[in-house]
Amino acid sequence: MAKWFRSEPMEYISLIVNEDAAHDCLADLGKLGAIQFTDLNPDLTPFQRRYVSYVKRCDELERKLRFFHTEIEKFDLQTASAGNVDAFLASPGLINGSGEASKASGAQLLETLEAELGGFESQLRELNSFSEKLTIEYNEKVELQEVLEKARRFFLADGARLGARTGAPTTVTSTVTDLLSGDTLGNRPDLDMRFSSITGVVSTDERQRFERMIFRATRGNCYTRFAPIEQPITDPQTGTLVEKSVFIIFYKSQSIEVKLKKICDAFSAHRYPLPNMDDTLAVNNMLTENAQELVDSRTVLLKNQDTRYRICQMLAQHVERWTWIVLKEKAVYHSLNMFKADVSGMLRGEGWVISENFPQVRLAVNKAHANMDMGMPSLVHHVPQPWPTPPTHFVTNKFTYGFQEFVNTYGIPRYREANPALFTAATFPFLFGVMYGDVGHGLFLFTVGLLLILNEKKNDNAKLDELSGGMHTGRYMLFMMGFFAVYAGLIYNDCFSLGLNLFGSRWAFEGQEYGTVEEGAKAAPTSPYGSDESVYPFGLDPIWHVSSNELLFFNSFKMKLSVIFGISQMFMGTCLKGINAVYFGERLDIFFEFIPMVVFAVSLFVYMVFLIFYKWGTDWNSRMLSATCLDPDGDGWGSPDYTGQWVVCDKSGNGLCTPWGYSCKDGDTTKDKCPLDFGGDGDGCQPPNLITTLINIALQPGNVAEPMYAGQAGIQNILLLCALGSVPVLLLAKPYFLSQQHSYQPIHHHADEEDGIVDHEEEDDEHGFGEIVIHQAIETIEFVLGMVSNTASYLRLWALSLAHSELATVFWEKAMLSTLNIEAAWGWFATYIGFAVFAGVTFGVLLAMDVLECFLHALRLHWVEFQNKFFKADGVRFNPYSFKQIIKDASYGT
Repeated sequence: MAKWFRSEPMEYISLIVNEDAAHDCLADLGKLGAIQFTDLNPDLTPFQRRYVSYVKRCDELERKLRFFHTEIEKFDLQTASAGNVDAFLASPGLINGSGEASKASGAQLLETLEAELGGFESQLRELNSFSEKLTIEYNEKVELQEVLEKARRFFLADGARLGARTGAPTTVTSTVTDLLSGDTLGNRPDLDMRFSSITGVVSTDERQRFERMIFRATRGNCYTRFAPIEQPITDPQTGTLVEKSVFIIFYKSQSIEVKLKKICDAFSAHRYPLPNMDDTLAVNNMLTENAQELVDSRTVLLKNQDTRYRICQMLAQHVERWTWIVLKEKAVYHSLNMFKADVSGMLRGEGWVISENFPQVRLAVNKAHANMDMGMPSLVHHVPQPWPTPPTHFVTNKFTYGFQEFVNTYGIPRYREANPALFTAATFPFLFGVMYGDVGHGLFLFTVGLLLILNEKKNDNAKLDELSGGMHTGRYMLFMMGFFAVYAGLIYNDCFSLGLNLFGSRWAFEGQEYGTVEEGAKAAPTSPYGSDESVYPFGLDPIWHVSSNELLFFNSFKMKLSVIFGISQMFMGTCLKGINAVYFGERLDIFFEFIPMVVFAVSLFVYMVFLIFYKWGTDWNSRMLSATCLDPDGDGWGSPDYTGQWVVCDKSGNGLCTPWGYSCKDGDTTKDKCPLDFGGDGDGCQPPNLITTLINIALQPGNVAEPMYAGQAGIQNILLLCALGSVPVLLLAKPYFLSQQHSYQPIHHHADEEDGIVDHEEEDDEHGFGEIVIHQAIETIEFVLGMVSNTASYLRLWALSLAHSELATVFWEKAMLSTLNIEAAWGWFATYIGFAVFAGVTFGVLLAMDVLECFLHALRLHWVEFQNKFFKADGVRFNPYSFKQIIKDASYGT
């Protein structure tokens, strides 16, 4: 954990490698994943880079692989996994289509891939083109077959009736009779009502629009019939199945024919000419010939599909591995484009490397040169300062990774500053549990996290969607959230809004054993007050869940807990600011920021926590009894509630005595009877209202209505003076001392630097005294007001915990308890329905929405209230040149 507290130390190095061995050097460094290269050619466009041609070749290979993926998906084939990334990086460079492994140089590898993938692409494209043509021909024959069959059926069924009415000829073609021919209407009475027809196929989805358009265009001067095709037809371009219908349109005008053809073209309807339907032999011959051609076309089409399937099946075995190889090669050439050719035949690169991995980087570069038998050795050495901005890198494991990403989402920590994720790993699930505390609901969340952990190996190698991947990443976070929800539920003694009497309540109502407890009855302790037996062993006593003052007690308890947790976490954040200042040697920040902040926080807010614990730890029964007048001869005299020595007074007053021996008189106040003499209204014998006490520290200094200890008013005045005095120190001291430094050089962080070059004149102007004062004033106001507002913000712990508990109570009472109390014969059915409602609203509201709500509020408490005390969040993330990470990112992207 100490290693997780600060980021890994970095070193800025320079690499000088031979151009012929550069590819092998970069290939070995990519496997190592410990160096981040700096671009030494920022002025060059991507097209002016040295290895742009290789990058373009990799892009072309990626395009071909995407085409293969598309073809494979058409057959619903699953691409075979390339296995573990580490095993892939350790294997030879290429496995070809025959399954043989070979190791080749970068250029040879690309050439081999280009030749092999190019061959497969040309085969598939040729087969696809042929398939599209075959599909079109096949569809035309299918449609013609359907048109002939549907037309023949129509003429057999309606031809005679239509001919009787209209004198329609048996030959219904697209030709019309020439009115100027020798055959006049008088000589040919059978042609006086001759109709023309158009037949074809249109999409069923377009049928209504098609029919409506025909009716409007011809003004109803046509007769249209439709018949659906039972089997859907494959679209040759998209490959989807389309429902189509056969249509026959009868008309009697050449102008109408022109309109109908345009409408058919507009709706992409295919038109087919019909033979003379009276010639049965010709029609049957045409059907037979077309059916035979249909069988032949289908045979060729299935053969084409089978060939494409076998090619795609083979590609599915290798496409993922080929993709990884191309990603690896592309990363190599992208990185080489960042190198600079200072000397002919040599390349120079610079970058950040993790300090502990520097020997491995040097060894990898030297080994690559040695394998190439280069005459000139490689050179890996440190670059003298000033350095560019060091990146931030943390070594994480499967548990800490989720919490580190949780912090990185807000901002990257500065180089070597305290890492909030170390504390977030403990405090985030804990604060979530405080808000969500319930044993039953927490067990559901705990179980989900446990199942994700048990299946982590399976999910590591699976391709998960965004939601599943996020839950897999945060599996340990969910597990911890569920654990602390159960823990807080045990502290609250709350399980689905019901108390658990695990150890036996320490209180009892009169008649409780017989179920005859009256409304308003008071519970009595089963053991003497203050004894070990009077304390419930773990958590709160379940008797509070059935008491009338339950809400008042839980409100007070949870509100105080919220304040304690909030101030503790904020004070820890302030201490981390001081730890950072000590580590970076910022003495002005230590003395004039950290110490005044601590003084201000301790004087008002840590003191508030002290008062809460002091009030909890005080025996108020004994204090209040010490200021109570009792009859020395009565039953109350000698009660064990009073921890002092009982003394009988001289009874000079009204005959009553206080336990410490004061003779009571009529009209005595609590202050007169209290032996403590702490001042105030009750001299310390009455429990104070803490909110009033804290407000009076600032509004009425020196006035404590109900003090808890001797000299409380004076101590609070001193604390108030310390708090007030720390503000001007925080505001003015640091700017003053900075202005007194003649050789002042402002403290720089990486967010203010550019390539390690510092322009002192610009910074002197920028960081003038006035601007420093303004900046410090903002810091002071943010801290002082933030301590107040952030303390109030932590009350959300109390509010959400209360809301969760009350919602669970409402769901239980309204959905379950009300149905369980039904004594009718159908009460069992009502209980069944009531449980269904209870389970549904519990899952939807408390196990879904409330989990998200508590998660977001815990997130805000860490990002705003805790981290703003010390966390600048303007660091630069370490993005190492790593094949493993590149392949992982590409896999998630798909």
